[in-house]
Amino acid sequence: MRLASLLSVYALSSLLACAPPGFVAEVKGETTVQGDPTGISTLLDAFPAIGSFTNLDFNQNQDFQNQGVTKDHVSSARLRSLQLQVIAPADQDFSFLDTLEFYAKTGDREVLVAQKKNIASLGLKAPNPVLTMDLEDVELQPFITAPSMSISVRGRGRKPSKDVRLRADVQLDVEVRL
Repeated sequence: MRLASLLSVYALSSLLACAPPGFVAEVKGETTVQGDPTGISTLLDAFPAIGSFTNLDFNQNQDFQNQGVTKDHVSSARLRSLQLQVIAPADQDFSFLDTLEFYAKTGDREVLVAQKKNIASLGLKAPNPVLTMDLEDVELQPFITAPSMSISVRGRGRKPSKDVRLRADVQLDVEVRL
């Protein structure tokens, strides 16, 4: 019985050693949605760019550097999570947003990577609510290995009554070839 258990552990560890090595890479950024203090329900039809989400070069990413890999080693990359959090003001929720879409872009190529609809009806309450995006199953390797890529946001809703500062957190599952 012990020999069978040892053989099972050995077989499992051998299979794990053959799996492609991978890690999680993270990109964070912030933006501010300008408020409209007049209280008039003004349409929000353009979403501001998120700082640090333009001209991304993953060779400069700390997680890549910690792993000792470059973007040329990437064999596959997919979104693990994408979240948006209200960080100021503390009493703000997401009721001003209807839809959000995140796109990966490099050169003339652009692909939808995450989206969320009916955000105002989700009931995400202050303080500092977190909106978790619905992910698309998209291979991002061609974007990550490009000279640079950007993550852009499109959204619709109504302008909030005051400026709202948001933080975005993107996590990628990255597989590398040896």
